[in-house]
Amino acid sequence: MIPWLLVLAAYLWGAIPASYLAGKWTRGIDLRRHGSGNLGATNTFRVLGARVAAPVMVFDILKGLLPVVIFSQLDGSADWRWELAYGAAAVVGHVFSVYMKLRGGKGVATSAGVFLALAPIAVGVGLAVWLVVMRLTRMVSAGSVAAALAVAVILHVPGAPVRPPVRILGTGVALFVVFAHRSNLARILRGEESRFSFGRRPRSATEETVAAAAVAADAEEEEEG
Repeated sequence: MIPWLLVLAAYLWGAIPASYLAGKWTRGIDLRRHGSGNLGATNTFRVLGARVAAPVMVFDILKGLLPVVIFSQLDGSADWRWELAYGAAAVVGHVFSVYMKLRGGKGVATSAGVFLALAPIAVGVGLAVWLVVMRLTRMVSAGSVAAALAVAVILHVPGAPVRPPVRILGTGVALFVVFAHRSNLARILRGEESRFSFGRRPRSATEETVAAAAVAADAEEEEEG
């Protein structure tokens, strides 16, 4: 019975609306009434800036990471499938937050946290590939697709310490990311894909990286400005 209670706890933990709370705590505003109105990373960056958006994204990653790592040590079960259940519950909580009338983010950052716990090497390689490709091409879509494919490849390296269901799930998620970017890939092949714009005002390399990560996390284009 304890594992099921921990699944519920993982959902409630994942449902914590970090971007909404950040808006309330830092500026006393409701992000749903500013910018695009989305409780996502891009709108957090747009309205509150990089210094707030960065820790919000880190918290969203921890929402997926911690339940898998901690709850698997508390449930008293030797069945590793509960780890997947905790991670899935956290992602569902993030996307359908009970605190926000079942509204939430896209779940990309929280899903990354889950796989960071289940396959850290693959996620680390994927992040490195994303940074390199995004910086070279200035196309977030290219970076996201390259990172997804890199994760899928690493998961299937012979001898990789990854359980088969995690390998299958990770590969499925990676292929879904590629499928979701099919229109972007078509534009890239035609030479029509837009380069990521960081706006007219100068930004530091850190701000640019946070902005690009925000767009990758919830697939919302950042406005010029």
